[in-house]
Amino acid sequence: MAAATPSATPFSAIIAKLKSLQSRPCFYVKCGLAFGGEQSRTTGSSDEDDTVRNGLMTRRGFVGLVSSASSYVVFKEGRAASAREVEVGSFLPPLPSDPSFVQFTASPKDTPALRAGNVQPYKFIIPPTWKQARVANILSGNYCQPKCAEPWVEVKFENEKQGKVQVVASPLIRLTNKPNATIEEIGDPEKLIASLGPFVTGNTYDPDELMEATTEKRGDLTYYKYVLETPFALTGSHNLAKATAKGNTVVLFVVSANDKQWQASEKILKAMLDSFEV
Repeated sequence: MAAATPSATPFSAIIAKLKSLQSRPCFYVKCGLAFGGEQSRTTGSSDEDDTVRNGLMTRRGFVGLVSSASSYVVFKEGRAASAREVEVGSFLPPLPSDPSFVQFTASPKDTPALRAGNVQPYKFIIPPTWKQARVANILSGNYCQPKCAEPWVEVKFENEKQGKVQVVASPLIRLTNKPNATIEEIGDPEKLIASLGPFVTGNTYDPDELMEATTEKRGDLTYYKYVLETPFALTGSHNLAKATAKGNTVVLFVVSANDKQWQASEKILKAMLDSFEV
């Protein structure tokens, strides 16, 4: 059986209706009747609709209006949620050199920090079957731009069978007092991951979890790359990370997987890490 279609009554029209009813006699309890109750008299003007009786909103009318409002809000929220439940291959361009990946290039329309100019654009590749995940408002930095004191999550992508990736940005001042410092000026790879490790694992960081730390030069920027075995991490038992500093922000790219995902997709996940660039 097909699901019932939610009422298409605009929410603004419902509110206008409620406001118009407020001006009618006995709408509130001042006539001894609770809001939504029915008058004992059944006489009433024939031109009043069944939402009101003798100037008073009926229980049926009240429930109907609230139901319409609720259906409208749920319908709108449902459409917004479903809009993100699409594979990235349906809207991102394929990578010219390897069509088994698509290219994600961040732009100001994607995150609050990019719109504020607090983060420089970045890009990386993703398999076309992955989907973009929602970032909770409290984690997105939306509430504190352009002067956030703590790291925030820029974007997240995931695939149930292969793993997930996220971009985390940290204000430079949290790591050094030097303006526009390079990543080398902040410290060596071990020092940086000690500060940002919890944002890789989702909970705590133990130096013993760091299996490998390397340095890569790309253009004018230096990147620190990490391989971590994190059996107690919330993000997954396998984590890869890559970080660089530009402007007043350190940008951290995190690739995470559980044991099953890692076994099936290690090569793909490492290719995604290598592709990250600010």
